[in-house]
Amino acid sequence: MFAGDLASSALGIELVEAAEGHAVATMRVTETMVNGHDIAHGGYIFLLADTTFACACNSHGPVTVASGAEISFVAAGRLGDHLIATATERTRYGRNGIYDVTVHRETPDGPEVVAEFRGRSRTIQLVSSKEGPTR
Repeated sequence: MFAGDLASSALGIELVEAAEGHAVATMRVTETMVNGHDIAHGGYIFLLADTTFACACNSHGPVTVASGAEISFVAAGRLGDHLIATATERTRYGRNGIYDVTVHRETPDGPEVVAEFRGRSRTIQLVSSKEGPTR
């Protein structure tokens, strides 16, 4: 799934670890990701967390999509930050799942949390591309 994710690869997101119900991805904050306040635009941080969530929830095999997600920004991302997102499966029940993603940066004093993300997943059954996915 990640190999075909052009949006994530265009932003330089790298998948560095993937296991059942778990994933780690990284992204460097570039000039084009900084907003008018000179901090990382929250949408890019959300995209990193969402990509990592997608890798974790699709690790079980069936096609799984987000049914909802929320993010809390804890600290500002800055130009040049190397952000690390770690997704962990909290629970799966039926076709649903809940995953937590922590986005942090490394500092001389250790990891500093930038954002906390919670994603809700839903396993779907794909039909022909003309008809689109069914839920």
